[in-house]
Amino acid sequence: MTTVDTFNAKRELSVGGEYYSMSGLDENGIDTSHLPYSIRILLEGALRGNDGFLITEQDVRNIANWQPNAERGEIPFRPSRVILQDFTGVPAVVDLAA
Repeated sequence: MTTVDTFNAKRELSVGGEYYSMSGLDENGIDTSHLPYSIRILLEGALRGNDGFLITEQDVRNIANWQPNAERGEIPFRPSRVILQDFTGVPAVVDLAA
């Protein structure tokens, strides 16, 4: 998967690797200060997965413009991690493996 850094949000970690920063959106005039933490997580995932095809620039803008009482629409959701409690995680992984 090739990502597109439309908003110049990709940053280098000092210990190696990369991450996507909300400040990249803020620097491009998209205010993220009002967003709840859960929406920020969805937004970061959309930034990370922005490939211009499955996740587009408009998808990122839609999530960044989230409002509590606005009309609801679809958003791209491609989780990269799933965290489960130990007692429920084992049956879930077995189900996925089957």
